Amino acid sequence: MAGAKDYVNKQVGDNREQIEYHMKEVLKLIGEDVEREGLLETPARVTRMYEEVFAGYSVDPRDVLGVTFDEKHEELVIVKDIVYYSQCEHHMAPFFGKAHIGYIPSGKIAGLSKLARLVEAITRRLQVQERITSQIADILEEVLQPHGVMVVVEGEHLCMCARGVKKPGSKTVTSAVRGQFRQSAALRSEFLSLIRE
Repeated sequence: MAGAKDYVNKQVGDNREQIEYHMKEVLKLIGEDVEREGLLETPARVTRMYEEVFAGYSVDPRDVLGVTFDEKHEELVIVKDIVYYSQCEHHMAPFFGKAHIGYIPSGKIAGLSKLARLVEAITRRLQVQERITSQIADILEEVLQPHGVMVVVEGEHLCMCARGVKKPGSKTVTSAVRGQFRQSAALRSEFLSLIRE
């Protein structure tokens, strides 16, 4: 998922007419005039947006790692500051932030861009940040079978900033550790210091 248009949710496209109809009904139910000029194309625009922001349903995240390479490198590999956008499954409100991924290969590596694609495949669906963090770590562990994996995800949630407690600027940080990262405080510290540089 290198770019926003690489994948689309085909199910949204297949159900375009129904989604547009229901979106129009929602607009009516919240008190809007759906014949107002600014809203005439809104159901269609929202449907096209859903094709993109829910594109993760159209791809198996394991597949985006693609071809792996045999490589003797067994030192820490980090890709940090991977920007993501997702939708909270509780309120369907956006949340966004950065993911940081580190792993210690055990003879198999993935292309570096594939780690960003993995984040995209997992976040472009209704989600919670805790699950995103665990899924990234679990899939890397399953596909690459590294000595260890550590994932840190930072997020700003509009369901918390713009409604409810209304605390803009607050961030949620989640982490997942697997393998050698779980056993070694020094390794966790190295990862955390490198992602903060």
